[in-house]
Amino acid sequence: MIRNLCLVIAFACASPAFAQTVVPETEGQIALSFAPVVKAAAPAVVNIYATRIVQERRSPFANDPFFNQFFEALGPSQPRVQNSLGSGVIVSAGGIVVSNYHVVGQATEIRVVLNDRREFAADVILGDEASDLAVLRLRDAAELPFLPLRNSDELEVGDLVLAIGNPFGVGQTVSSGIVSGLARSALQVADGRGYFIQTDAAINPGNSGGALVDMQGRLVGINTAILTQGGGSNGIGFAIPANLVQSIVAQAEAGATRFARPWAGVTGQAMDAALAEGLGLARPDGVLVSELHPQSPFAAAGLQTGDVILSLGGAPTNTPQEVMFRLSALGVGADAELVWLRDGTEQRAMMRLAPAPDDPPRDQTTVVEDVSLRGLTVVQINPAVMEELKLPMQAEGVAVLQAEDLAARAGFLPGDVILGINGAAVATPADVVALAGMEARVWVIDLIRGGQAMRLRFRF
Repeated sequence: MIRNLCLVIAFACASPAFAQTVVPETEGQIALSFAPVVKAAAPAVVNIYATRIVQERRSPFANDPFFNQFFEALGPSQPRVQNSLGSGVIVSAGGIVVSNYHVVGQATEIRVVLNDRREFAADVILGDEASDLAVLRLRDAAELPFLPLRNSDELEVGDLVLAIGNPFGVGQTVSSGIVSGLARSALQVADGRGYFIQTDAAINPGNSGGALVDMQGRLVGINTAILTQGGGSNGIGFAIPANLVQSIVAQAEAGATRFARPWAGVTGQAMDAALAEGLGLARPDGVLVSELHPQSPFAAAGLQTGDVILSLGGAPTNTPQEVMFRLSALGVGADAELVWLRDGTEQRAMMRLAPAPDDPPRDQTTVVEDVSLRGLTVVQINPAVMEELKLPMQAEGVAVLQAEDLAARAGFLPGDVILGINGAAVATPADVVALAGMEARVWVIDLIRGGQAMRLRFRF
């Protein structure tokens, strides 16, 4: 330990004129320890035990709207208790706890155990599957230890961090490391739109929802995922940045039950060397705009297709995921400076962040008559519907919001965009209701599902 410290000090002090080796002289210099940080931070990191009831289907085709009808004789689904173990972080003295959605989402019972062995029942007050974050409130809790949040944009690669959690259920454990990467976004976590801090501090199963803290005991991220082949830590772990955590907690404390994200209304691709060269750019920075919705706040700020987004809210944006993270962290109602490049010229404008507009009206309609499409609920596509159903930017017309009864048996799924019914074009929900009443034995539905054109055929 002393030899390593000597080498570090010698390297830091070395220069052509003043190269020298400094030997530690005091006990404090020799006995380096993270204990003070752990003592300050560990009491605010909790163990979470969650229980939920899941329906175990007997038929392998139970979720298929067509084949399930042939297996109904096997009986209904059977309830099964599913337990999950994870960690959480207290972020307010009144008992507000942040964890991962995959730990507590859809739980029917949640028990939170503090470091001092006190136990509390908890309720999820806001869950956001897309970011894999959930906010809980402990029942009858007050004056609890909590962690302050640090501006995660201040982090730099090489900063020391500690990961605190409950891996494998063995009890609270602390591991140390550094920030080994920033702006990691190519991960299949939650909906794949994530933006993460990378660390080499050991993170294992059960650490999910635990704290990543800096050397001042401030929360810089919520541990959420690891890259592994065998289930254990390989020294590559990922945490959700504290800036996004702060935005979600603020909405939960304000009474929101769903996280409202500012709407982008834009799609793009990360710049690479080939794109940069084709556009005459010196460096491959930013995100090239490939699609732009006319109602997008980016369009209102002056952005056009073919422009390159360089920064948002004073922070660089080099991937589409980073753009989404910046929007979510800034929050609905914020004003952010947008910087972009057009024809080699840098441009700037202020942009007001807002949720996806529910305009034109969605005109939600359900087919209730005794016809072949009974149970089909459709809506007019608008930006809000696009966000809810994850439809592509160019989607227009009528989308399926829900399919039950005969519509489910026919094969409709939420998110289907209906183009035509028996050869007649569909433009509005009223068209669907009118065409559903026609006399026909064979039905042909033209639609788009997952970006692919397809056709449903069935008899009634």
